[in-house]
Amino acid sequence: MRRLKLAVCMVFMLSVMSPASAGGSAAQTCLSVNRDLSLGTRLPRLAARIEAGGPVRIVAIGSSSTVGLWMARPSLTYPQVMKRELETLWPGIAFEIVNSGRVGDTIPGNIKRFRKGVFAHRPDLVIWQLGTNDIAWGGNMDGVREEIDAGVASLKATGVDLILMDLQYAPQVLASPHHAAMEVLIRVAALQEGVGLFSRFEAMLKTVQAGVSDRALVALDGLHNSRDGYDCIGRLLARAIYAAAQE
Repeated sequence: MRRLKLAVCMVFMLSVMSPASAGGSAAQTCLSVNRDLSLGTRLPRLAARIEAGGPVRIVAIGSSSTVGLWMARPSLTYPQVMKRELETLWPGIAFEIVNSGRVGDTIPGNIKRFRKGVFAHRPDLVIWQLGTNDIAWGGNMDGVREEIDAGVASLKATGVDLILMDLQYAPQVLASPHHAAMEVLIRVAALQEGVGLFSRFEAMLKTVQAGVSDRALVALDGLHNSRDGYDCIGRLLARAIYAAAQE
């Protein structure tokens, strides 16, 4: 039993580390090569809240990569990294982050939780991370377009600013024959509905193309982000939000 516990502990520690964690170079390269990343839309409600002096409430809803699976502390998850970066970009503005992630959740599961996980908090901005579990565990694409459209319409009806976060560039995602189709559906939904798109997939891919190991931003499970991955995603998203609010 003691050996089993030790083995589990070692797997956990390896999962949260990345080949470049010690120097932070993977996260820094990720930020550098994606410095021009755009959400593709304005964020008028958030901009108005900033202009009024805040506070700003943001809800992040999604699955385990929103929860921050494998991170030892909540402060290492992308929503909390994003919060710190936003507070640096907008000194004096108070940001409240509600993490409504749930491990293993899917698009229909997210939508069922909107009432308690999103609407009840009356947010100014919602970040909806979606699509990974729907394809990574052998799912198909039946009815997915309609589900995404319904979810986006439901969120927009409340008057919030909305950002869709797509899939991660990771081995288990790439192994699915449906990952490209899911990427297209998420991108099309954002364009057609005039909401923001934060492309994790593109950001991580560009980082790999810049010479960073394809495992540097991904944990050993081949699916979730490493510490560097969550760090880059959180900071990059905050910077994109800041840029969109200035438009």
